[in-house]
Amino acid sequence: MPDARSPDDDPMADKDGRLPDPRPHAVNTGDPAHRAPLSRRAAREAAARAAAARAEEDAAEVAAAPHPARPAERASAEPDTPAAPPASAGPRPAVSAAPRPSFEDLFIGTAGTDAIGAVPAKKTRRQKRRRRWIALAIVLVLLGGIGAGGLYVWTANEDRIRSFMGWEEPKDFEAGQAHGEALVTIVDGDTGASISRSLATAGVTKTPGVFYDMLVATGTSPTFYPGVYKLQKQMTAAAALKALTDPASKLENSALLQEGLTEDVILKRLSDALKIPLADFTAAVKDPSAYGVTAKTLEGWLFPAMYTFGPGATAGDVIKTMVARTVKSLDDAGVPTADRQRVLTVASIIQREARSADDFYKVSRVIENRLDPGNQQTFGKLQMDSTAQYGYGEMHDGTASSSQAALDDDNPWNTYVHTGLPVGPISNPGDQAIDAAMHPAPGPWLYFVTVNLDTGQTVFSTTYAEHQKAISQMHEWCRAHPDSGC
Repeated sequence: MPDARSPDDDPMADKDGRLPDPRPHAVNTGDPAHRAPLSRRAAREAAARAAAARAEEDAAEVAAAPHPARPAERASAEPDTPAAPPASAGPRPAVSAAPRPSFEDLFIGTAGTDAIGAVPAKKTRRQKRRRRWIALAIVLVLLGGIGAGGLYVWTANEDRIRSFMGWEEPKDFEAGQAHGEALVTIVDGDTGASISRSLATAGVTKTPGVFYDMLVATGTSPTFYPGVYKLQKQMTAAAALKALTDPASKLENSALLQEGLTEDVILKRLSDALKIPLADFTAAVKDPSAYGVTAKTLEGWLFPAMYTFGPGATAGDVIKTMVARTVKSLDDAGVPTADRQRVLTVASIIQREARSADDFYKVSRVIENRLDPGNQQTFGKLQMDSTAQYGYGEMHDGTASSSQAALDDDNPWNTYVHTGLPVGPISNPGDQAIDAAMHPAPGPWLYFVTVNLDTGQTVFSTTYAEHQKAISQMHEWCRAHPDSGC
């Protein structure tokens, strides 16, 4: 019959003595003297006491066993007794040793890891240094790979990353930053969009679209008159608009011609700025020999600069002044008279293809490398898009890419069809382009492509495989910026 129990009794209280101890080799009889400790601390203390008892028993056994005297002791106690043989000559005397701790002792806290197994030898200073250098090399390799990949991703997706992360830079300059002087030309037929790009190119506004965006946002439709306007660098879009609509900003009887323009565009801008009929300029350029030029046209000979003429200047006076300025630039660069036309042709390609000051000299080297007779056997042709665009008449269509029709058109300027240089210049080069044509940078490059039309970043390559990777980068950028003139 079950014992009577108090309502306060715990029915599980006495089971602790009847349940088996989960620890290996433990004995649990139910007697409190043999019951397993109820805490880890008690277990460690009990195990420590047991280990101490075993150690005392082992020490007693060792003390009771006969110990051979050490060699030095025997020599002094028994001088006539021969020395003991080496340890390797016979078996060692049996010595009782304490049992080696087990992993159970490790878990219950009576032994440390150094008792279970030998402690690894400490590394020498040299080994530590070697391991540090190896680790550093691995980290640098990993960081280099991550950095290269990160740079590629950033270059191709900078605008989207900035937008997503909220890092977008202001598109307009802040008020109060305006300084210096900047000249901007407005020609007949210019729109708000084209003027917006001209302002950014001249350093007046911060981005190519900020001026046009302001016009759209405010619903402003001002009338812009052709001419040269004197503004400042780093103006706000609103300040630039105010200056362009102020008659005091317009320079009278002056013409500003940028680099990379073709003859027909130059003549139109001269007519608009100087109020001289276009027909007069067309007649003035018909005979290049009148200005000492032996070429068939004056393409490339109308130097880019800011010109101011007196009220009575004729179209012939204007053209003569511009050709003389080109001759001066050629002479300053050390161009022999016999090489003027060739240098202007190379410089005109450089002017249209290069995007930055450093690129001028690299593009010049690519042209010379591809014109090298040894390389021509490999490539066959110079293959400059600007020459195909010029010959087909799509030089100023607002895009950087060439149409297939332009690439295939059989005209004497198209270097995709004909070997060597085109028959003449394709634009008006400036001083730097002429100097680059005379002094190409040293390098093995055979290809180049602009991979970011906003910044002008250009990749120069030596192999076709490298060039194909750069082209893919350019295509990716153009897909992300469909309205940037690709």
